[in-house]
Amino acid sequence: MQGLDLMDLALKAIAFVVPAVFAITVHEVSHGWTAKQLGDPTAHLAGRLTLNPIKHIDPIGTVLVPIGLYLLTNGQMAFGWAKPVPVNFLRLRNPRRDMVVVAAAGPLSNLAMALGWAVIASLVIQFGLLTTLPGLVVAYMAQAGILINVLLAVFNMIPIPPLDGGRVLAGLLPPQGAAILARIEPFGFVIVLVLVYAGILGAYMARPISYLLDFFHAMAGLR
Repeated sequence: MQGLDLMDLALKAIAFVVPAVFAITVHEVSHGWTAKQLGDPTAHLAGRLTLNPIKHIDPIGTVLVPIGLYLLTNGQMAFGWAKPVPVNFLRLRNPRRDMVVVAAAGPLSNLAMALGWAVIASLVIQFGLLTTLPGLVVAYMAQAGILINVLLAVFNMIPIPPLDGGRVLAGLLPPQGAAILARIEPFGFVIVLVLVYAGILGAYMARPISYLLDFFHAMAGLR
C-alpha cells in the first residue's frame, strides 16, 4: 500500500514538471511575440522568442521563491516568475494602448493553456484511458496544467507593477495615475511577498481561482 502511495506521488511530481515548464515558457513568449506584432522586436532580437525553457528560467523567481513560499505557507501557496522578456514600450506603435495588450497576452496564454489541458483531460476520460499508466500520467499532467495555468493567470493579473496586472492598470489610468503607479514598481515584488505573508493575497486570489478551476474542471469532466 505504501509502495502504491509513493508511486502515485512520483507520477504526480513527474506530471507537474511538463505543464509548469510550458506555462512559464509560453507566458513569456506570448509577451514578446505580441510586442513584435505591435512594432517592438526587442525580445526577438534578444533570442527570447523560443520555447527553450532555459532562456526563461530565473534562478530566484522560478526556483527559490516558489520553494520558499511552499515551505513558508506549509504547502498552501507557491508561485513565482520567469525572467521577463525585454519589451521597449516606446517602440510600440501606440505605447499606452499596446502596453495593455502586451501585458495581457501572458495571462491570456495561461488561460488558453488551461483550456487545452481541460480538453486533453476530457479526451482521456472519454476514451477510458484512466485504467492505463500512460493515460493516468496524462490525466495527472492535465490536472496539474489546469491548476498551474490558473494560478499564473490570476497571480500575474494582480494590479501591482511589475506584474502584468500592474502594466494593464498603468495603461488604463490617466498619465498622472500611471506615473504614481510606476513609482512603486521597484518595490512591487516586496509588496507582493508582504501581502502573501499577511494572508491578504491568498484571500484576494481565492475567489477567481476557485471560479476558474470550477469552470475548467467542469469542461474536463473532473468533477
